[in-house]
Order: sequence, then structure tokens, then C-alpha cells
Amino acid sequence: MWFNRMELEIWFDRYQYAIDYDIGESAVKTLSVKDVDIDLEKILLRYGYHTGHPDLREALAEQYPGLSGDHIVVTTGASEANFVVVSALVKPGDHVIVEHPNYPSLYEVPRSLGCDVSLYALKFENQFRPDVDELKRMITPQTKLVSLTHPNNPTGSMISEEDLHKVVELVEAYDTFLLFDETYREMASDENLLPPAASLSPKVISIASMSKCYGLPGIRTGWLAAKSPFILDSAVAIKEQLSISNNSLSEEIALSVLRRKDKFLTDARSRIESNLELVADWMSKQTDFEWVCPEVGVVCFPRIKKDMNVNPEEVYRLLAEKYRTFVVPGRCFEMDERHFRIGFGADAGVIEKGLSHLNKALNELSS
Repeated sequence: MWFNRMELEIWFDRYQYAIDYDIGESAVKTLSVKDVDIDLEKILLRYGYHTGHPDLREALAEQYPGLSGDHIVVTTGASEANFVVVSALVKPGDHVIVEHPNYPSLYEVPRSLGCDVSLYALKFENQFRPDVDELKRMITPQTKLVSLTHPNNPTGSMISEEDLHKVVELVEAYDTFLLFDETYREMASDENLLPPAASLSPKVISIASMSKCYGLPGIRTGWLAAKSPFILDSAVAIKEQLSISNNSLSEEIALSVLRRKDKFLTDARSRIESNLELVADWMSKQTDFEWVCPEVGVVCFPRIKKDMNVNPEEVYRLLAEKYRTFVVPGRCFEMDERHFRIGFGADAGVIEKGLSHLNKALNELSS
């Protein structure tokens, strides 16, 4: 078994720090230490609790009906949560189903562990919505894990509450587990908020982070929530081999923000709503691009139309290298290269300029 670098992260390393207009990022606008208004000088730089600080775990558990802080394990980002859950549940040769497109780690980790990974496709023609009947056809008695992400990255699609319950019933019937990445969950309006998946069944594990909804990717704080003692104990055992405990500064920042979460989420949702209108207005005027308008979240996954006689990769590179504007190519998600990810969490001016540069780059190459 071995691990490969993700094309997505290679692209980020190459271009994201050399541009001026980032319209590819998948989070709301990044906060600074000043924004979180916290005195870091008083924090002891000691080892922390292996499962996460008890106050932080209790604050996180408030969003999971019927769960307490004992059902939370705080991790170094949602990526570590994904790694420890997958490592706890599967062995080489086991069958794993992963929704696709998705953040690559979600399918690369089980692949690297030697699993038989089937990609459960979200299709442009179906508005990127999950087809539960298709999932039923894919699952077998040998399936050890199903992995879904909603709101989805990079498409912005959303599973319905009815379909989520159907998926939970399906994994229970097959005595397997559902890993549900709900990192973008709190971007939904209160009336459209799904119940946290981990609260629905002991066969479900939720993972999330402070990165996307709160604009805090740099503190690398994520978590998993589960009812199953087996999952929780296994996750801690594996985490102790990776990071032992979490960054004490990061946990304090996360707790401070969660204590004022309504303010931060209200600001984030307002920005997302207005910026999505901006992107939708731009898309309505395009003849060379097509898209599925995202239902929830801060990303969308448009594509260059087939009749455009251009090399998509050249468009994205020209965009970065000449116009200093960043998007993420579809190949970074193992998708048709005509697709690319746009994120709309930045300032409106950055998005407007970045979209205008996208037009210029495409027109320059197509002419």
C-alpha cells in the first residue's frame, strides 16, 4: 500500500500563492487573529487532551441532538478525521463506495489502504443530485463503508432529508457504515438545515471542520461525531499514532469562535448569498460556459461548453499565470477537464474581477 499526492493540492501549491484573485477557494473569506478577538498570550503551549479539550467537545456536541462531548473526537482538520475513520473501518480488499466528485482524500485514502473503491457518480444531467436507487444497486454484502459529502464539494449539490434517511436505512440494512462529510452543513439557512447525520444512527459518522463555514482553515481544527464506542475508541487509537493531540492555540480559537457562532455564521451566510447572486448573474450572460446552480455551500462546478475549441488546461494556466486568477481544474477531482471549481467566499470585487479574467483567458485562447 502507498499514498499518492493529490492533484488538487499540487495545483494549490503551484498557483494559489502566486495570484491576486482567488475564485477557486472552497471556504468563506479567511479570518485573521484580529477578527477572532482572542488573547493568545495566556494560552499554555502544552499537550492537550487526546480527544480534544472537553469544553470544545461540548460546544461541538450542541449541534448533534442526543450526543454529548463524549461522542466527539477533535482532529487536525476534517482530513485527519476522514483518515482515522477509514483506517478504523476497512482493510485491504474491502469494498468502499465514495460519492464523486468529492474532495480527493475521501477516495484516495481507501485506495491507498488497498480497498476496492467504487465511485458513486453525481451527474451534471441530474443537477449533481445523488440517486439513492443507484446507490442501492452499488452496495453489496462486502461493502464496509459508504462515503457521502453534502453540501457537496465541488458541486454545491444537496441531498434531501428524505434521501438521507433512505441512505441511513440502507447502510443499517447492510450492516455497514456511512461516513458523512458535512463540513458545509452550517452554510444552509435554518429552514434548509439537515439534521446532523451522526445523530440518526450508530452506523453513521459525521465529520466537519472550522475551515469552510468559519473561514479558519489555518487553525486545522476538525472533528468527528459518532454514537458508536467502537468508532470513537478506534479513532483515538489511530489519532495517537498521527498527531497525539491537537494544537492548543487552535482549540482555543475554535472554542472562542463557537461561543459566538451565530455572529460568524450570519456574516458568512450573508456574504455567500450576495456573492452567489453575483456569480449567477455572470453565468446568465455566458454563452461559452454552463453550470448547475449550487443549492448550498460556497462552491460551484461549471464547465466550458463542448463546442468551444480550446484546451481547458491551457485556459486555467493562462488564467493563473497571466491574469493572476485562481480556479481549480476538473481533473483535480478526476472529472472531465472542461469542468472547473469556482468558490465565491471572497470579497465581491475579487470575484467580479476574477470572473472577468476568466472570460478574457477563454477568449484569448479561442480566438
